Amino acid sequence: MNMSKKNVSKIGILTRDMMSDVMETALKKPIQTGEFRRNPKEPAWRCPAGYLYELVESDGFVMEYLKPVTAVTGRVILQLHGGGYIGPMKNIYRRFAVKYSKISYGADVLTPDYRVAPEHPFPAALEDAVHAYEWLLKEQGYEPEHIVVAGDSAGGGLALALCLYAKDHGLPLPGGIITMSAWTDVSLSGASYETNYEIDPLFGNSRENMLYQCSYIGGADPRNPYLSPLFGDFSGFPPMLMQVGSYEVLLDDTAGAAAKAREAGVKVRLSVYDGMFHVFQMGLDLIPESREAWNEVEEYLRRVYNIRREPEGTIVKKVKTRRKEAEDRTRKTLLSFLKQELSK
Repeated sequence: MNMSKKNVSKIGILTRDMMSDVMETALKKPIQTGEFRRNPKEPAWRCPAGYLYELVESDGFVMEYLKPVTAVTGRVILQLHGGGYIGPMKNIYRRFAVKYSKISYGADVLTPDYRVAPEHPFPAALEDAVHAYEWLLKEQGYEPEHIVVAGDSAGGGLALALCLYAKDHGLPLPGGIITMSAWTDVSLSGASYETNYEIDPLFGNSRENMLYQCSYIGGADPRNPYLSPLFGDFSGFPPMLMQVGSYEVLLDDTAGAAAKAREAGVKVRLSVYDGMFHVFQMGLDLIPESREAWNEVEEYLRRVYNIRREPEGTIVKKVKTRRKEAEDRTRKTLLSFLKQELSK
C-alpha cells in the first residue's frame, strides 16, 4: 500500500526552509574524522517520570534500556539510531524511545549506541545490532513476534540489514519493521540523488556530507546487502512501515526497498510525505506532518502488537488558542531545536 501525504503545512515549509539555512553552515562542509562521535555537545538527559532507564554495558559499546515503571507488556522496540554511521546516540533518540513506548502502550525500548566509523567501519554497526537483538531474544526472553525493529536514516538501513542477517543465520525474524528516511543504498544509485539534489535541505547542493563521504564502507563492496539492504532478498520479512519525505535525495532508497519487499510478498505500507525533509519525524509534536507520521506509527504498532484500545470519550468543548502567538512560539521553538539537534 502506497500513501502520499499531500498539502504541506505552513510550519512544515518554514521548518524545511530554516533547516536549509542552518545546514548551509553545518553539514555542507567536509565531515571531520570522528567529530560527530567525539563531540555530541548536548545537555544531560533526564529520564521522565514513570520510566526506568538503564545503561547496559556490552563489548565495546553501551545499550540504553527504557522501561515503563508500571507496565510489563512483553513488547519491546529495538531502536537503531541514525547519524550516517558516524553519529552517536543523541537526546533526540532518547525522546524517540519515550515516544515509542507511549504509542505502543507500554513497550520497552532498547537503543544500542553502536560503534561507528571511521574508527569502526563495516560490519561493526551490524555486529552490534545483532548483539542487541540476540540480547533481547536470549537474555531477556522476548518473543520474536513481540519485537519491532525501528530505525531512521542509517538506522533504517541497519534495521533492514539486521533482519537480512537474522534470516541468513537462523535467527527468528521480528514481528515488525519501521523505517524513517532509511539509507538503504550506500552506493547512492537511486535516481532521487539527482532529481532531488537541488531541493533536499539537508543533503542537497553539496557532496561534502556523510552520504558521499561514507567512511563506514571501508573496503567493503557498497552493494553488499548487509551494507546496502536494497540489494538483499526480503522474502519472509514481517509487515513493514516505511516513511520518507518527497524532498529527500534518499527518497528512492525507501521506495526501491519497499518495491523489492512487495515483489517478495512482504506486506509494506509506504508513506511519502509531500514536501518533507530527512527524518522530519524529529519535529515530534511541533510539525503537523511529524504528528501525522507518529500517529501512523502508533496505528502500525497497534496492528503488529494486536493492541485493542477502548473508545475515547467525546470531546465536549474545544478551547481556541491565539493562532498568531502560537505560530510565533512554534517558530522560535523550531529554530532552537534545529540549531541544537542538527547543527553539529
